[in-house]
Amino acid sequence: MSDLYRFIHAEKSNCPVTLLCRVLHVARSSYYAWREGDATRRRRRAADDALAHEITVLHIASRRTYGVPRIHAELRRLGRRVNRKRIARVMRERDIRGVTRRKYRSLTRPDKKAKPAPDLISRDFHAERPGIKLVGDITCLPTAEGWLYLACWLDLATREVVGYAMTDHHRAELVVDALDMATPGATCSPAA
Repeated sequence: MSDLYRFIHAEKSNCPVTLLCRVLHVARSSYYAWREGDATRRRRRAADDALAHEITVLHIASRRTYGVPRIHAELRRLGRRVNRKRIARVMRERDIRGVTRRKYRSLTRPDKKAKPAPDLISRDFHAERPGIKLVGDITCLPTAEGWLYLACWLDLATREVVGYAMTDHHRAELVVDALDMATPGATCSPAA
């Protein structure tokens, strides 16, 4: 139907609109409604382009991390009242995406029946001299190639990392390798 309206619009300088509508079996009011709608669509497209520019500026200022909720909040903070769904549509049409935070992923699955591990240092995180008290931890880091697991051992006297190991799993040998680095003279074996 739009093709007929475009044809009438293109030929209205050669023939009257009434005649063109009668020959093409189109209601004249429908043509005029289409013509007004076309102007409205052009205005809306221009307004969407201006909004897209504002969104792009905010998105780049956020180091390309802000998604729809934060862009919407930022525009409201700046006094610009725009519907959230419109922002989502404009961002989707122009392929502007925020960074989605990954869900928290725990490394351990606690055994409900197991007894808690004994507190061997009695919550005393001070040491008189280096090499007396070591504490350790494991963390997982997201990378482009998958998860990287890091085990570290800290000396409580100097607060320095004395041993670490990295790998793509979090089995016992990761901790043992880090402990071997922390205590070069001793050999460690994983507990069974």
